[in-house]
Amino acid sequence: MTPLKASPERPTGRRARVWPASLLGCCLLTVSCGGGPQWSLAEGQHSQKFSGEYRSAVSGQFLLYLPKGFTEHPAVKYPLLIFLHGSGESGTDINKVKVNGPPKFLDTRPDFPFIVVSPQAPDPDLGFDLAAMNVLLDQLLQNLPIDKDRVYLTGLSLGGIAAYQWAAERPGTFAAVAPISAAGNTYDACKLKSVPIWAFHGGKDDNVKTADGQAMVDAIKACGGDIKLTIYPELGHSAWEPAYVDPALYEWFLNHRLSHAAVK
Repeated sequence: MTPLKASPERPTGRRARVWPASLLGCCLLTVSCGGGPQWSLAEGQHSQKFSGEYRSAVSGQFLLYLPKGFTEHPAVKYPLLIFLHGSGESGTDINKVKVNGPPKFLDTRPDFPFIVVSPQAPDPDLGFDLAAMNVLLDQLLQNLPIDKDRVYLTGLSLGGIAAYQWAAERPGTFAAVAPISAAGNTYDACKLKSVPIWAFHGGKDDNVKTADGQAMVDAIKACGGDIKLTIYPELGHSAWEPAYVDPALYEWFLNHRLSHAAVK
């Protein structure tokens, strides 16, 4: 994969959020100050756990990737990319999440310019618990130097379906969304009209029918949404294989900011 040219944004002016040396001294190796979650902040991709309350107690585990130089630049605010895996990677073995998508290549990509978070759904029949995902996202935004204007969401198959649902239920959060080999609930289409979406699908997909993916795209367009669809004509249920190794996807993410989104 060609290295991306984009770099994390350094905040300036009155909105700059500087992480003082005293705070870094407490939290450089783990996020633990003020009773927060115990996360290792080593560069690279590592397994982490979270827990909290969202109407009821929730918990889970995820892979956290921090770019090279993260510990050396405390004032930098990074874009966040959240990846939701497919049903086959559900369970309790967090390393299964590395089978597809960004986690598959992050161990060899220290130059990847995003903070990447890859949570694991424990049960493929239940899918992703959006209450747990909201707890995780809130903790990430509170404890890591993330640019809230550049929070991106992507997922494949089961995770792509969840990406549509989560973006619809949490408007004004994601600057851009990329569901792959997925379909959504067309009743949610108008809730998604203000978020840029790039969908991908295999033309011979028998697991999630291409027509179902197209129906979601058409419904969002009918609401005036900003969505485009890439179909790989000869692929089945594996559109994520070419999509996630294409640098154009990550350049597309970085070209979108929440503050630039049109209110429709």
